[in-house]
Amino acid sequence: MRASDAEREHIAERLREAVAEGRLDMEEFGQRLDAAYKARTHGELEPLVCDLPVTGTTSAAPAVTTGSGNWAQRVGGPPTSKFAFAFWGGFGRKGTWTVARRFTSFTMMGGGELDLRDARFEDRVTVIRCFAIMGGVNIVVPPDLNVEVSGIGFMGGFAEQGEGNPDPSAPRVIITGFALMGGVGVECKRTRAEKQRLRAEREEEKRGRLETGDKGFRKELD
Repeated sequence: MRASDAEREHIAERLREAVAEGRLDMEEFGQRLDAAYKARTHGELEPLVCDLPVTGTTSAAPAVTTGSGNWAQRVGGPPTSKFAFAFWGGFGRKGTWTVARRFTSFTMMGGGELDLRDARFEDRVTVIRCFAIMGGVNIVVPPDLNVEVSGIGFMGGFAEQGEGNPDPSAPRVIITGFALMGGVGVECKRTRAEKQRLRAEREEEKRGRLETGDKGFRKELD
């Protein structure tokens, strides 16, 4: 469904309230606000506020997750970036940006970061080509994204860190390319919001078990 100017402004107002309450820092607020005014559909607007409470309430809405219930909303739409370049400098792509189905990055004596944890995808299959010459690219992915790494390194390399748990409904991302005296690193990592959500769930579970008189759990705590 296409979004109207009034709907975009409504989302922008919710973001302003969130930053005023300390729920967003200024950097993330700026990224989301920019994405809100560029959004063309409801599917692009909803992820910007689905981890924020509804106006006038104190309880938070469900956090943005990268699980099977959310991936369908994160595929489709025009890409916001197709290419990244760094020469004696750096680049960064993070937040709610939309990755092109064919994305290319190039670094020479510089570095870059591609954060896919909150990203949207133009298509269900994405190919990210990384070329690093005496430089490096760090790619951060959520644990449940389907990721394949097949790059070639000469006096350099492609490295993976962390173990994922791919979701069958998640997009497929193929990371390939070439590293010469440089490197491309793929790091599996949860977002801060996801970590906070999981921590809150564990605390809620602890409280529930204590309130119901779980003797075994009390013994574990002792």
